[in-house]
Amino acid sequence: MARVAALEAIWPNLRCRLISLGANTPTQRTASIQSMIRYALACNKAHPFESWFPSSEAYDAQRAQGLLTCPVCGSDEVEKQIMAPSVGRTNKVHTVPIAAPAQPVTEAAQPQPVALLSEHEQAFRAMLKAVREHVTQNADYVGSGFAEEARKMHYGEIEHRSIYGKANPGEAEGLLEEGIEVHLLPIVPDERN
Repeated sequence: MARVAALEAIWPNLRCRLISLGANTPTQRTASIQSMIRYALACNKAHPFESWFPSSEAYDAQRAQGLLTCPVCGSDEVEKQIMAPSVGRTNKVHTVPIAAPAQPVTEAAQPQPVALLSEHEQAFRAMLKAVREHVTQNADYVGSGFAEEARKMHYGEIEHRSIYGKANPGEAEGLLEEGIEVHLLPIVPDERN
């Protein structure tokens, strides 16, 4: 509420200043507003935002009064950020756009896939996929009974065969402690992922 009251107190002075600059009509006032300075700002929590000021002194005054706050978190610790200056041209040159030469369209342009993975990562992913496919095609799926089946095979209760299934971390650790060799089956992300 204090900030709203402070802004309401500043507005008549700003309006009078615009009028005193000869900005008596709304169009003239708009032209005066366009000569304002835009600053890139950020709070102490690194939230970036922009704000407009009539002058550098106005920024300093508003900052000193605590009127500048971050719109994201409300912090009043606001600093200017480095930004490129906006320089207006005084001699505006009108240019005529030149049409690009027409290129024959031989085939509808198909969108090309964008490689998000390096060649090395693609090769590694292909290798993981091949390992998973080999295991799933050549081994029996035993589901959540994996640990029990692996123990039975290890202790000679049932015939040895290639199996895969599900085991929680405790079961897998127990198998390893008993000397039963188990490996994680790699999970390959979906190709469209």
